[in-house]
Amino acid sequence: MTASVRSAPRVSPSGHAASCRATGETAPRRTEETRDILTPQEAQIARMASARQTNPEIGAKLFISPRTVEYHLKKVFTKLDISSRKELAGALAAGPVARSYS
Repeated sequence: MTASVRSAPRVSPSGHAASCRATGETAPRRTEETRDILTPQEAQIARMASARQTNPEIGAKLFISPRTVEYHLKKVFTKLDISSRKELAGALAAGPVARSYS
């Protein structure tokens, strides 16, 4: 690797927490009542995926990698008890799935 090519620093979970504190954001603790409720980012990705956008398209719009989109969709599928994108629209229409964190 040349000196001009550098990899991005890895952010540890504690580093993420520090960056959240620096911006004034808080990450609420997940409880038994909220573990199956989609986070705002999961809900946004689920809506985009149900609108037939690909992981690379979603990632480009949200400035995250397609792999990160895939990770979030796996969590969404588990929480909504579905196994494919085809089931997303119906699952999202079934009721409130995202929690507003204020």
